[in-house]
Amino acid sequence: MRNSNTLKVLIFTRDTSNNPEKLTVYARITVNGKRAEISLKRYVSVNEWDEKKGRLHGLTHKARLLNSYLDEVYGEIMDTHKRLLREDKLITAQAIKARYLGQDEAHKTLMELIKYHYESQKNKLRPGTMKNYYGTEKYLKRFLEHTRRIQDINLKRLNYKFITDFENYLINGPDLQKGKKCTNNGAMKHLERLRKMVNLAVRLEWLDKDPFINYKLHFHKTERSYLTEREITRIEETSFTGAGYEKVKDVFLFACYTGLSYIDVRELEKNQLVLGIDGNQWIYTKREKTSESVKLPLLPKAKEIIEKYWDSPETDTKILPVLSNQKTNKYLKEIAKACGIYKTISFHSARHTFATTVTLSNGVPIETVSKMLGHTKLSTTQIYARVLEHKIGEDMQNLIEHMQTKKAAEG
Repeated sequence: MRNSNTLKVLIFTRDTSNNPEKLTVYARITVNGKRAEISLKRYVSVNEWDEKKGRLHGLTHKARLLNSYLDEVYGEIMDTHKRLLREDKLITAQAIKARYLGQDEAHKTLMELIKYHYESQKNKLRPGTMKNYYGTEKYLKRFLEHTRRIQDINLKRLNYKFITDFENYLINGPDLQKGKKCTNNGAMKHLERLRKMVNLAVRLEWLDKDPFINYKLHFHKTERSYLTEREITRIEETSFTGAGYEKVKDVFLFACYTGLSYIDVRELEKNQLVLGIDGNQWIYTKREKTSESVKLPLLPKAKEIIEKYWDSPETDTKILPVLSNQKTNKYLKEIAKACGIYKTISFHSARHTFATTVTLSNGVPIETVSKMLGHTKLSTTQIYARVLEHKIGEDMQNLIEHMQTKKAAEG
C-alpha cells in the first residue's frame, strides 16, 4: 500500500457551556492516534443525542436535517483525505482539518523548490553548475515517477528514507542515460546538490527541519590518471592513419602541455594567443568552469601543434580542430591501446599530466601551477602534489629493489 495512515472520524458532543440542553457537536479526526477537532456550530440536548451512532434520535424534522448535515460533514472529511492523498500531501489530522476549513496554506513541493532555486541562482551560478542542477532535477523526476508513480512530492515528506531510496535508485535503479548508471561519486554529487536545495528550503522556512541531518555523503577516493614522460613520448612518436585519430592525438598532447580542459581547448580562439611580458607567446583565456582568468606561457611543443593547424580551413578562428567530447574520448582509448598504455585515460587525464609530469615533477612551484590551472584554491592543486609524492615513493622503492638485486648479483 502506498499510504498506511489510519483515519477515523467521530461525531460527538461536548458540554461547553455547562448546559445539558445545549451540547456542542464536534467532528474528531484521528490519524495514526493524533487528533484534531472541528466545532460544527450545531447544538443539541443530551436527551436528543445518540452517542453510539453519533447522530440525533428519531425521525423528527430537526433530526433529519441535522443528521443529513452530519452525513455530509463525514463525507466531506473523507473526500478531503482522498484529495490530499491524490495530491501526495502529508496526511495528518491537522492537515485534513485545515483543508476542510479552507485554512491550509499550500505546502511547498520539491519541484517548487527546484524552480525557486533556479530563479534565485541562475545569475549567480555558472552555466556548467546550472547544467548539473538540471541533471539532478531530471533524475529526481524519474525517481518519483518510477518508484512512487508521482510527479512531485511535498517537501515535508522528504526524510532519511527518501534520501537513501534516491541514492539506491541512482546507483542500482533503471539505466538513467545511454545504458550507464551513476557511479557512487556521481550519485553523491546529485545528493550534494539536493542537499544544497533542501538547505535553501530550511532557510526559507519551507521546511522545519533538515532531512539530511542524519545522512552523510560518502565519496570514494579516486585515482587521478596521468601519463608519465615515457608514455607521452610513446604517443608523440606513434603515427595514426585516420585523420580523426591524428587530430585527437595532437589536441590531447596540446592539453598535456597547457593543462587546459576539453571545453577550454575547444573554445580557444586565435586572438587569445598574445605576446607575454617576457616577449614570448602566451595564451590568455578564462576557464569555462570557474570563470577564472588563466595566463599561460606556451611550451615549445604546444606551439608546434598550434603552428601545424594554424592555416587549416577546419580551424577558422579557433586554434585547434576539436572533435566532440564523446568521439575524442573514444579515440583516446584506442590511441592509448595502440601505444601500449594500459591505464584508463580520458581527455581530463591531460590536465592531470600537465600538473604532475610536466610541471610539478620538473620543479615548477605549486603556486605557479595553481595559477596556470586556473584553480580558485591552492588546496585543489595540492591533490596533484600528493599524487607526485606517491609517485616519488614508488620510484624510490623501485630503486631500493634494484640496488638490492644488483648487490645480490655482485655477491
